[in-house]
Amino acid sequence: MREGWGEAGVGRSLRGRVTVGAFLLLAVALVGLAQEEGVEPEAPVSADEEHEKLFLENRFPSATTCRNCHPTQYRQWSVSPHSYAQMSPVFNAMHGSILLLTNGTNGDFCIRCHTPVGMNLEEPEFMSNIDRHPTSREGVTCIVCHRLNKAYGKLSGRLAIVEGDLFEPVYGPTGGDEVQRVIESSEFRVNAERGKPGRAIHQDAEKFFTLSTSGFCATCHDVNLVNGFRLEEAFSEFKTSPAAKEGISCQDCHMGKEPGVASGYAEGPAATIGSRPTAPRKLTDHMFIGPDYSVIHPGIFPHNTDAAEMATIREWLTFDVEAGWGTDAFERERPDDYVFPERWKSADDRYDARDILSDNLALLDEANVARKKVLQAGYQFGEIIVESADKRGLEFRVEVRNATSGHGVPTGFDAERLVFLQTTVVDRDGNVVFESGDLDPNGDVRDRHSIYVHNGELPLDKQLFSLQSRFVANMVRGGEREQVLAINRSPDPLPFLRPSTSSTILTGRPRGVRKHKQNIEPLGHRWAKYKVPAAALTGRGPYKANVRLIAGMIPVNLIDQIKEVGFDYGMSAREVADRVVAGHLVLWEREVELGAAEAGREASP
Repeated sequence: MREGWGEAGVGRSLRGRVTVGAFLLLAVALVGLAQEEGVEPEAPVSADEEHEKLFLENRFPSATTCRNCHPTQYRQWSVSPHSYAQMSPVFNAMHGSILLLTNGTNGDFCIRCHTPVGMNLEEPEFMSNIDRHPTSREGVTCIVCHRLNKAYGKLSGRLAIVEGDLFEPVYGPTGGDEVQRVIESSEFRVNAERGKPGRAIHQDAEKFFTLSTSGFCATCHDVNLVNGFRLEEAFSEFKTSPAAKEGISCQDCHMGKEPGVASGYAEGPAATIGSRPTAPRKLTDHMFIGPDYSVIHPGIFPHNTDAAEMATIREWLTFDVEAGWGTDAFERERPDDYVFPERWKSADDRYDARDILSDNLALLDEANVARKKVLQAGYQFGEIIVESADKRGLEFRVEVRNATSGHGVPTGFDAERLVFLQTTVVDRDGNVVFESGDLDPNGDVRDRHSIYVHNGELPLDKQLFSLQSRFVANMVRGGEREQVLAINRSPDPLPFLRPSTSSTILTGRPRGVRKHKQNIEPLGHRWAKYKVPAAALTGRGPYKANVRLIAGMIPVNLIDQIKEVGFDYGMSAREVADRVVAGHLVLWEREVELGAAEAGREASP
């Protein structure tokens, strides 16, 4: 039997189900990942290390380099899911867990989309982000899109980024006419030649036709595992959607004026060189907002050049944001014997750090507003209809609609996207007579993956409405079972990722595992049906139902499944889970009177 988590967030139920060989495979990486709560100060940086960083910058320029002339795009990108792709401790632990469960045979399949630069640099597949190269930590950074010159198609992120320093050409949607005008103009005072004075600029911008097409997004957003398992199908859903038939692209909805809606594009300068803007043109929004959100320290995300210059990641992790360091309220009231880490002993440093954190927190709030907008564009309520309300009980149904024409909702990694209805029915005195979609003490809905339901400590929520798809694996002796991870458990003492034994082209999936999709097709709808038995009623009507449509990044049970490898930045499983639940968004809320004896009446919105 599995048990709930203790205070430290460690599920006591999981036994040593991975092999000794798998642990040996990643032993060195695990040592680098496991952090103690008291973060050690960084070792002095040698001259060789500094030269190495400079050499790598000349191969793969950082986003901070691009920021000099593209501050607007940098700010948008710095808080985006693209820039968080590798920084995420959830991704890092999940990737490490899959490596363990497959004895390393999954290789770089997951991580090559999350840090293409890191994999081009041949960094270890699993290690702490603290120790990765700074550009590698940037995840899907500027050059991942703007230093590609080939239409790779659906390769799940195996990209050969064109190497070169800042002066080398970049690839964009329009070509280099404006770049050449800037180079030739005396007003901008730029330099396109190495070794000469002036503001450095790339020598050209070549037109790359696929960059503004939906097919460009498919490189990482349509994922088929090596055994043919269709893990993510965002682009496949798009190709057969009404939006595709109308000529609406991924960029139209996800890089336009309004998140999630084809609303046109802003106009403005693509670059600001010194204080001089370039000619106005169509501007795309590089926030690329989606369902993910940060659960890590605001000193290390969003990406911020001022933060990086002020302190290292390890130093930022020792700055207590919640305690109020660097605020007047804290600094005036703190005891004289209050102990600070060495880096933050100076009150001036704490105030300077707080200014940086305030900027980052404001940007996170801005991203959260955009996240709600893009999710509301996809998920919407329809009708709420009361079927019956009499002495036999209450029956009603709620319509949930997909308002977007571009893909299903949720899409992408839909087996780990938690979207559900939280429905509560009360009598006229406010007594709860029915509840569905409530959370267990870990923060999970009461489905079959809840540890509390599994242990029999809480009942299964049989009327739960959830749009989370499910991984379903074949059992050794027949039958199927749901799994949290898309890795089939094997009785073999040496598990490894096996190719399918039959044609996946004919079946669309490998024989041993499938995905039970529960998302809503473009412009489609689903009905959630609820029954409140007469035995649950108090006789004190009229009864009211409160229905909330809630979206979460991931279910907490995923955190439970991947916690064995540890989480980056010294975070515990409990800490990660609590921050995941804190990020749940109530997209829509509606309250309706169900009545007490009036049957067949349609409820008013």
